[in-house]
Amino acid sequence: MAKVAFLGLGVMGGPMAGHLAKKGHDVTVYNRTPAKAEAWVKAHGGASAATPREAARGAEIVFACVGNDADLRSVVLGADGALAGMERGATFVDHTTASAEVARELAAAAAEAELGFVDAPVSGGQAGAENGVLTVMCGGEPETYAKVEPAIMAFARACRLMGPAGAGQLTKMVNQICIAGLVQGLSEGVHFAKRAGLDVEAVLEVISKGAAGSWQMENRGKTMNAGTFDFGFAVDWMRKDLAILLEESRRNGAKLPVSALVDQFYAEVQSMGGGRWDTSSLVARLER
Repeated sequence: MAKVAFLGLGVMGGPMAGHLAKKGHDVTVYNRTPAKAEAWVKAHGGASAATPREAARGAEIVFACVGNDADLRSVVLGADGALAGMERGATFVDHTTASAEVARELAAAAAEAELGFVDAPVSGGQAGAENGVLTVMCGGEPETYAKVEPAIMAFARACRLMGPAGAGQLTKMVNQICIAGLVQGLSEGVHFAKRAGLDVEAVLEVISKGAAGSWQMENRGKTMNAGTFDFGFAVDWMRKDLAILLEESRRNGAKLPVSALVDQFYAEVQSMGGGRWDTSSLVARLER
């Protein structure tokens, strides 16, 4: 078992850190709101620290799961950042969904300090984090990845190295591109079935067994029909992810017309007051 640190105890990070503690790792946590870190320690044991640097001191692996590029830089770099407290040979693992650009930047900073770096965004949402069944897509050097994979598996059911630094973030972008189109298609299907006077749940039950079936249909079809959107992955977060991948597409020349359109649909949901609704709330804009 390893001595580890975990920075960021939100709806994803808190459960992920909890699984590390449950597996027997020695966990020190940091959160921007100290009360949340104190509550985590009360529930799981371990220790909390006042700064990322203090949390990282002596850790073999430092994990992070924060909000965006700026949040990530704030916990990694600077006098109180994690890199300043890490010992040579330790590894920083970033689970934030961020840009490939910041992953490469931080990998370079880590290398200069003789530290390892792996960008490792996750898929599976709040339920996946709570149940320890996330899918993790990683970017980094093979030998660095091999050091941290066993610890990552404390909260994952699948973990794979996709290439050099930034490749994990690029793979997560593909994930979000696919989800955006799927959720919009499912929203239109549910909306159409209602207008056609069909039994929506019966429709979903039968077509989910055929070529139209998907995780979104199995897990969100019925709740979309019921107009229930109080799940973990908020529209605000999805728009952040879509902004990242659309900016990357402008750099690499990829054409993403559906993703760009769905981004605007999510902007409409935000204008309806649905910024904190689950991403399946796309159906709400069709039914208003």
